Amino acid sequence: MFGLRPARLCAAIALGAAALVSLSNAQAAEGDTPQVALVMKSLANEFFRTMEDGAKAYQKENPDQFTLIANGIKDETDTSAQIRIIEQMIVAKVDALVIAPADSKALVSVIKKASDAGIKVVNIDNRLDPDVVKSKGLDVPFVGPDNRKGARLVGEYLAENKLKAGDEVGIIEGVSTTTNAQQRTAGFKDAMEAAGMKIVGVQSGNWEIDRGNAVASAMLNEHPNLKALLAGNDSMALGAVSAVRAAGKQGQVQVVGYDNINAIKPMLKDGRVLATADQFAAQQAVFGIEAALKLVKGETTDAKDGVIETPVELVTKP
Repeated sequence: MFGLRPARLCAAIALGAAALVSLSNAQAAEGDTPQVALVMKSLANEFFRTMEDGAKAYQKENPDQFTLIANGIKDETDTSAQIRIIEQMIVAKVDALVIAPADSKALVSVIKKASDAGIKVVNIDNRLDPDVVKSKGLDVPFVGPDNRKGARLVGEYLAENKLKAGDEVGIIEGVSTTTNAQQRTAGFKDAMEAAGMKIVGVQSGNWEIDRGNAVASAMLNEHPNLKALLAGNDSMALGAVSAVRAAGKQGQVQVVGYDNINAIKPMLKDGRVLATADQFAAQQAVFGIEAALKLVKGETTDAKDGVIETPVELVTKP
């Protein structure tokens, strides 16, 4: 299965008109290096652009180890587009697939198809549903952070520094069918409930700025005593910051996020965002690629109970 063959590459590009496709080391049309397809969620989200950049940099440092095909969808919820990309990679006969799934269940069937075609699959960022994976007879290692732990760290910092027992808070969740959204919400709840806060609402912002803004605005309007908005990623936190400003409640309503994207850093510095969590997007892709290359070589990964845990850290005002 090794070697980047022009016909396979052309097929992938021709079929990928709806996808955002980029190729690293495309000149290496011949050779013995395996092809690794990195399939991410929305490249409109800075987190996944950073992930892509990290993967490309790693490939440039290791051009003799693998060639990279990097793909992303336009919309965080467009699972059908992501399925089509994976089908394209099956046609292209890539050697490995590193996937950050847009949905924890809906992608499993096409991943099964890829596995049956002999493609080695590694799951990153958002964990595929273990029960669904098991029901398909798949063994797909997950490479990523403990999202619940990261969100709990953020929530605990918020509670300890800015809130008091009984304060009202709202949670802006990511796409509700994704495991990482569910785990981050669970982590926020862990921290808020332990500190005695009143959670007045949990609504999905679909990981997006505009939707996060709309959810935050509705919560602020419905709950005038709201003291904090806990956003499942920094894109939604950006939307929440705008909603807080529009409501004239700067300094009265705290905002926290998750991902530590560059756009959030000035807001951490000036206090518009209290805290976030860094799960090291660039390195996460690299860890996934490293695991995939081991599988291609017939080696075992470092997974424990199907998981290779990567770092997550609390980030506050610099």
